[in-house]
Amino acid sequence: MRNLFVESIKLARLPLWQKIKNERNPISFDLELTARCNNNCRHCYINLPADDRVAKKNELSFTEAKRIINQAVDLGAVWCLLTGGEPLLSDNFFDIYTYLKKKGVLVSVFTNATLISNKHIRLFKRYPPRDIEVTAYGVTRKTYEKITRKPGSFDAFMVGLNLLFDNDIKVRFKAMALRSNIHELTQIAQFCRERTKDYFRFDPFLHLRFDANVKRNQEIKSERLLPEEIVKIEGSDSERSEALKKNCGRLIMPGAKDINCNHLFHCGIGKDNFTVSYDGYFCPCSSLRHPECIFDLKKISLSRAWRNLVLRVKDRRSNRREFLIKCRTCELINLCLWCPAHSHLETGTLDTPVEYFCKVAHARAYKLKNSAQQ
Repeated sequence: MRNLFVESIKLARLPLWQKIKNERNPISFDLELTARCNNNCRHCYINLPADDRVAKKNELSFTEAKRIINQAVDLGAVWCLLTGGEPLLSDNFFDIYTYLKKKGVLVSVFTNATLISNKHIRLFKRYPPRDIEVTAYGVTRKTYEKITRKPGSFDAFMVGLNLLFDNDIKVRFKAMALRSNIHELTQIAQFCRERTKDYFRFDPFLHLRFDANVKRNQEIKSERLLPEEIVKIEGSDSERSEALKKNCGRLIMPGAKDINCNHLFHCGIGKDNFTVSYDGYFCPCSSLRHPECIFDLKKISLSRAWRNLVLRVKDRRSNRREFLIKCRTCELINLCLWCPAHSHLETGTLDTPVEYFCKVAHARAYKLKNSAQQ
């Protein structure tokens, strides 16, 4: 019998990406399994209580999820991120994960790792995930549980994490840069990088809640760092600062002031990714929840949402003078946290500038320009 050989190449090097780079293809999608979480993190934008009956009732059933997955695969999707809330809380996690794998889809999972059990390990060993991305809120019990507000969560985090590593499950790390853990960020980065050479990222941007809860939004704002603090921690992380320096020419665009366009969206929305919310809505991006920009997949097909309705979102325009002058023609837009989705979460509209975002962009630009001159 002839020996057959299969070449192994990294996913990023697949010829497929070059062939479709100028086309609109839904290569990947995010599937929110739940809006519930077993933690109660101070900064989180989607963490309804674990026992929230209304939220649980509104979650996609396995049958509904299968229908959406089938349509996504038919459109060409090859990658799915399972997220939440805490996706492991979903009663359908095992069924949906297994169904995706049997459909040939690469699967990633965002989790806090506190619910990882031997049952999950058996599943991941039989059907390996592309990766499991775990959030590290802190590396001491005091800091971790100040953020999660859940006694015992740090120990559960460490148990779940060790289960993953002891069984050679691929883990990536992320950390949120918060007022409550800023004193521990260096140790968090060290903790993460010692455990995985593959990937670690931290995010200083906290966007507001999808449910617009006023009290919880005030908590999120209280956890935000000052622009100067964001620049300082980005500058102290060699990987982050080098990436910003490398892309300085692309991030700061002097020609932006000459742009004569009133389109709201100049990002990659609707190009190769979409999100399905836990209650079955098609969202052109993970943060966009404006009622005129999302579509109920219980009433329309995923194909129609992708091929037609998302184009209406991409074509949305604004003649708000403040937006056109302050955001549309700003040379720092790629350093800014502003986008129509985040504008909606902050202000209730898609086209209102946000002062905090503007200050962060200018602080980053000042730092980059000084670094370039050195």
